[in-house]
Order: sequence, then C-alpha cells, then structure tokens
Amino acid sequence: MGSVRKDRVGGIETWTLDLPDQRNPITGAETIDAIVQFIAEANADEQLRCIILTGAGSAFSAGGNVKDLKAKRGFFGGSPYSQTQGYRSGIQRIPRAMLELEVPIIAAVNGAAVGAGCDLALMCDLRIASTTAFFAESFVQLGLIPGDGGAWLLARGLSPARAAEAVLTGDRIDAATALEWGVLNAVVEPDDLLPEAHALAARIAKNPPLAVRMAKRLLRESSSQDLRSVLELSASLQAIAHHTTDHDEAVRAAFEKRPGLYISQ
Repeated sequence: MGSVRKDRVGGIETWTLDLPDQRNPITGAETIDAIVQFIAEANADEQLRCIILTGAGSAFSAGGNVKDLKAKRGFFGGSPYSQTQGYRSGIQRIPRAMLELEVPIIAAVNGAAVGAGCDLALMCDLRIASTTAFFAESFVQLGLIPGDGGAWLLARGLSPARAAEAVLTGDRIDAATALEWGVLNAVVEPDDLLPEAHALAARIAKNPPLAVRMAKRLLRESSSQDLRSVLELSASLQAIAHHTTDHDEAVRAAFEKRPGLYISQ
C-alpha cells in the first residue's frame, strides 16, 4: 500500500512507513488499514519467520498528523462521543492488531519516534535504534494523553518511575538513554541499522517457526496473566510443539550437529 511499503527476502519481511515528507504519520486511514492488513497476512503466512518495521527518510514516525490535529480533521475533530468512536475505529486498531501478531517483529528505529510513533516502536517485540534516533511520549506537551495505549506499553516496558517520567514530561529520550532504560536491544550507527536488524531477524528465523510463534504468545500472555494461567497455557502449547515435524527435525539436527531445515509449520 502507498503509505506502507512491504519488501521480502526469504522468510523475513521489511515493512517501511513510507510518507517521509510528512515524517511518516500513522494516524491516517490508509496507513492504519495497511498495517492491520499486513498483520492479518503475516499471521496467515506459514513461511514468514520475522518482520522488521522501519521508517523512510529521517524519521521513524512522528505519530499523529499535526496538520489534521490543528485543523481538527478526522478523529481529531467532532464531539467527544464521535472522537471516542474515532479513536476506537482508528489508531487503536493498530495496538489491537499488534497484540494478535504471531510473527516476531523488530522495530528498526531510524530517527524520531514521537507520540504514537514512539508507541508503535514499543508495540514491537524487539527494538534496535540508530544513534540519531530519539523517543518522546509527547502527548502531554500538546495537552493530550496517550490515546493509543502508550501508558500501558510504557508501564510494562519500564520501571514505574521511568514510565512516569516519560509520560508526564513528554521529554525527548535519546537512543543512548533508551538503551540504558531497557527500551532498546541495541544502538548502532545509521548505516548499520538495517543490517543489524536483519542479522537479529536471521537469528530468530533460523529457529522452528511454530515454536517461535508460540513462545511469542507466551511472552505476551505473561504480561497480563498470573503464573498458574501461564503454566496451563504452556502445558497445552508444549504438547502441540512435541507433535510437530519441526520439533522432530530440530532434535535430529541437534544430534547431527547441523542447522535444522524447517519447511513447514
């Protein structure tokens, strides 16, 4: 789709937010539809092993379209009721869909990740950032609150004090600080960003794909379930894993000291 570009090499896809002249806003209907559609297609694609999400140009994503915000267009306008409905049927479709994404996704943050753009990076499973990147949960600086789940994401990704600092000040957090706070897996030079993201994706993609998808599901469920519930889910998913051809191949490969050959789920 025009606002989001999809490229593929083997079992790894790269999704690129592709409105660089607007700093890749994600609040437009076309972009929201594209991301939600790509997620549905990814879940149905048994050969897809990992996804990299990045932005075209100098920004990862500036979040909301500030021109629409100023003009009160789209879900930035209307009555409080219509705005509530607009958030539900608009930007909030992205975190709901991302919560159901079965394939691991890596954010390759090439520049500014602001507001909803910061939250989009947090929705990913892993994050690598360029030294030129920065993050800002900047809603309060515009008299708003995180309308797309950012407070929930930050509260689970950071300590309570750091999450409060990010949400209540809206200040910029540079890549080095984000790494120190535990937001990022790595910080690299700009030219190394996509190669490093692909290298990390390859480390994931070499593993049995069904086991990877189920392990991701356990990680997501663990943030909202107690240990007893996670143990029950783990027992059920493990029983499924034991009966996959990928498991049999992984065991054979381990004994034969060779890479596994996983051709199906």
